Amino acid sequence: MLTSEQQFYEIIKNNNNFLITFGKSWRGDAVASALGLYLLLKKLDKNIEIIAEKHDNGNLFSFLPAFNDIKNSFEDLKKTIVSLNIERTKAKKIKYKIENNKLNFYISPIGGYFTEKDISFSSGKFKYDIIIILGTPDLESLGSIYENQSEFFYNTPIINIDNNPANESFGHINLVELTSSSSSEIIFNLFSNYNRNLIDANIASCLLAGIITETKSFKIPNISPNTLSIAAQLISLGAEREKIINKLYRSKKLNIIKLWGKILTKLSSTYNNKLIWSILSSNEYDKNEMKDENINEIIDELIINIPQAKIIIIIYEEEINGAKNTNAVIYTTRNIDSFFLLKEFKPKGTKNLAKIIVKKDVFESSFEIINNIEKKIKNLPF
Repeated sequence: MLTSEQQFYEIIKNNNNFLITFGKSWRGDAVASALGLYLLLKKLDKNIEIIAEKHDNGNLFSFLPAFNDIKNSFEDLKKTIVSLNIERTKAKKIKYKIENNKLNFYISPIGGYFTEKDISFSSGKFKYDIIIILGTPDLESLGSIYENQSEFFYNTPIINIDNNPANESFGHINLVELTSSSSSEIIFNLFSNYNRNLIDANIASCLLAGIITETKSFKIPNISPNTLSIAAQLISLGAEREKIINKLYRSKKLNIIKLWGKILTKLSSTYNNKLIWSILSSNEYDKNEMKDENINEIIDELIINIPQAKIIIIIYEEEINGAKNTNAVIYTTRNIDSFFLLKEFKPKGTKNLAKIIVKKDVFESSFEIINNIEKKIKNLPF
């Protein structure tokens, strides 16, 4: 029986039309590994596209090779075939016209006329033979890409590549490797064994960017020697380490630095800094500062600078038309489910980065949120 890796190689060898996609949150490793795999399959002369739901956070990775090839919606996913039986009556001329939101065909017959029985409809094959999903715990995390085309996902073989223990192994082939630092590391290992010569400088830069993003520039605890070895090999293959570091970590915008300062001054913690949080009222920040991508960058900084933190919560008040709501973004490490911690508040996002909205003022809401989480983590191996 073939291993999952051997099945992967057979699929790559025997198919030509591939779709690569990743979660709607645009996690750095998912984006970078998708671009690396895209470039690898291009070198094998495959027909390949990357499609993912649009997200503002995506612009952070625009410096990576082939980033502009990422699309946000499907085109010609499945063609509809309109058939006209010309066995009895031939067709001389065909015209079409759009009228009242209908596409009308005008067909001139020869030697007779056509009836409704001469017309039939059918669907062609889907455009892609294989779907490859990277760094995504479940199909629902793909967002509209999955929701609007669920039939396609149900009827097309899926290769699922991830390193997250929360992954639901939803693929027909599941390359979920918990000991790997990232999906980028998994891709590197797969193609090192398949044909290492395919990995050029652009591909190496994408894969190194994924590893750097997932390891917070090698500052998270428990980085394996193998991950460091792979990073060194990617640099030797031409990966632009300094460019990646500068783009991801050293080129902070002024508004992010200001917001970072405000959040730091309000930082609280418990459980020996394993649970940390910060609370801002609506008059303590500029509304243009509090964007999802800015909050995610600040969470990354907290992860790097407080490595013992397992749960990080940013709580901020938002005033809309005189009404005040409380937003909370929660990050959890791989072994803690943020959905479980916040299930009473109907969280959205992923199991390790979720968001809730509470229709109360920030002080009442923050007490409720923190108190609820503290009760639950007492029963966790925290």
